[in-house]
Amino acid sequence: MNIITVLHIPHSSSYIPAEEREDILLSDELLADEILKMTDWYTDELFTSDIVKCKFVRYPVSRLILDPERFEDDALEIMASRGMGVIYTKTSEGKALRHAVDSNTRKRMLEKYYIPHHASLSQAVSSILAKNGKALVIDCHSFPSSPLPYEIDQDKNRHDVCLGTDSFHTPKALIQLIALNLKKMGYSVGINQPYGGTLVPMEFCRKDRRVASIMIEVNRGLYMDEMTGAKTGKFESIKEQIQTLLCLIEEFQQQAEPDAGGEWRGITLKSQAARRLAWVTDVCYQTFSLIHR
Repeated sequence: MNIITVLHIPHSSSYIPAEEREDILLSDELLADEILKMTDWYTDELFTSDIVKCKFVRYPVSRLILDPERFEDDALEIMASRGMGVIYTKTSEGKALRHAVDSNTRKRMLEKYYIPHHASLSQAVSSILAKNGKALVIDCHSFPSSPLPYEIDQDKNRHDVCLGTDSFHTPKALIQLIALNLKKMGYSVGINQPYGGTLVPMEFCRKDRRVASIMIEVNRGLYMDEMTGAKTGKFESIKEQIQTLLCLIEEFQQQAEPDAGGEWRGITLKSQAARRLAWVTDVCYQTFSLIHR
C-alpha cells in the first residue's frame, strides 16, 4: 500500500532553545506553567501509528518560540491582534511573553524555524502527490478541556474531539466518516468548534484539490492530568482508538478519488480496518463509560 498520508504535528514540543530563552521575559516557573498550558502534549505519541504507513512532519521546538501554524504575515493572522501571531509576544493570559520583535530578529527566526518546517511539509506532500496523484494532510492537535483566556471561543462546554475543515480541501465524505466513527466510539464531536480550519502547504492551498486536509484535535482531559502534564491510565486506550481512526481514514483516501467537482466520493470500507473498528468500538464503549463516570 502506497503512503498517501502526512501526519503534521506542530505543537507537541516543549523544547525552548537556549539561544531563544534570553528573549523570553518569564521566570523559569512561569515559563514552565505557560508551556504546560500551551503544548499539545503527547500528540506525537497519540498519532504515531504502527499500523498505518504515514510520513511524519513534527515541529521540533515549542510554539512559544515561533508557531508554524500561523500565517507568516501577521496582517493575515487573526491571532496577531492578541499578541499571538507567528512569533508570540503575549502569553495565554495576555501578559508580556517577550520584547517586541524587530525586523532582523523576525527574519532570523522565520529563516531558522518557520521556513524549513514548511519546506519539509511541502516536500512530504509533493513527493506523495507525484507518486500517487493524491495526498492527505492530517493536522494533529490537542486542546485544553477549558478555554484559555486568549482563545476566541470561550464556550466552556467543549467536545471530546474537534474536527477542523476547509471548504476547498476537506472532503465532506471524510468529515462524515470521521465524525460517525468517533460517535460510534462514544465521543462528542465538534466541527470547527472550538477551533476551525486545517493546514495545507501554501503552494497547494486553494489551488489543488488532490491535496486533502483535515485537523483532528483531541481534548486533553481525556488522556492527561492537565494540572501536572502527566498521562492518565486512559492514555493507551485513547491512543488505540486514534490508531483505529487513522486506519479508516487511510483506507478512505486509498480508495476514494475526487470527482469533476473536486469532491471525494465515499466508499464502502471492507478491509481489516473496518473489521477492527467493530472490535475496538466495543472496547471504546467500555472505556468511554469508565472515562466519563
